[in-house]
Amino acid sequence: MRLRYYLKTTRPRCCRLFVLVCVSLFLLHCSLRHSHRGFALTLDMAEGTQSNAELLEWPKKDKRRFLHAVYRVGDLDRTIKFYTECFGMKVLRKRDVPEEKYSNAFLGFGPEQSHFVVELTYNYGVTSYDIGTGFGHFAISTPDVYKLVENIRAKGGNVTREPGPVKGGTSVIAFVKDPDGYVFELIQRPSTPEPLCQVMLRVGDLERSIKFYEKALGLRVVKKVDRPEYKYTIAMLGYAEEHETTVLELTYNYGVTEYTKGNAYAQVAIGTDDVYKSAEVVNIVTQELGGKITRQPGPIPGLNTKITSFLDPDGWKTVLVDNQDFLKELE
Repeated sequence: MRLRYYLKTTRPRCCRLFVLVCVSLFLLHCSLRHSHRGFALTLDMAEGTQSNAELLEWPKKDKRRFLHAVYRVGDLDRTIKFYTECFGMKVLRKRDVPEEKYSNAFLGFGPEQSHFVVELTYNYGVTSYDIGTGFGHFAISTPDVYKLVENIRAKGGNVTREPGPVKGGTSVIAFVKDPDGYVFELIQRPSTPEPLCQVMLRVGDLERSIKFYEKALGLRVVKKVDRPEYKYTIAMLGYAEEHETTVLELTYNYGVTEYTKGNAYAQVAIGTDDVYKSAEVVNIVTQELGGKITRQPGPIPGLNTKITSFLDPDGWKTVLVDNQDFLKELE
């Protein structure tokens, strides 16, 4: 109102027209500026979405494989003796770190460069651990389960399920416990390139976990079985078929959404060609499905191997290790 009054009462007609033109141009400029900002924001969001979509393709293109499972034992020499004499594993390397008061040993059925192995950790003075209710078992494939079980029994091993066909199937299996209480499933199969063939973990939401591991790690479901008569569902996830490589077996028991983790089982390690890019992917996926990064990507002090680590939505830990750095460790 004041502008109109000013234009009507204090200026000649030509001046009033000039002021009106100036005001109109100013308002047009403001409108265009606001529109440009909105367009730029929309463009940035679109580019960000496209960038994330491209990044999420990385795990499928990456060169990945399961490297080792890490867990704690109360007597390193006792466990080494059991694994070598009962399972037929070999000690691949050992190291003692007195300044940090721990020792560990790597055992498996073949060289670490090409096989999945176990990393046993002994913390000075700690003789027992709580395995919890969430960890399930490791699995070993063998051409003759019956023969392996008899050997384990002869060595004083604890056989918790006698060898025989699985319920409702033909596969021959058995279960044994090691001296610390870790369960090993023995599966009868012909010769396989990866005898240490499974890590089984229980989860509270199978579909969420499958989606997480597919997107965060590039794993794919190679087998899925629902057994309503026993009230559980399992999914096998791997980087190749079940008989060709180690797989992660996720088990969902109907109605059970939480488990205790204990302090015995630690993590599984997986190789990657780029820990930094892999960590970016995990960060995106955790924002959608849960979980969190527990160690930002970078070299381990003193070792210089680049790693990153994270928890899945159920709290299970995975460590991603730079492939080239890992091979240098083994030299």
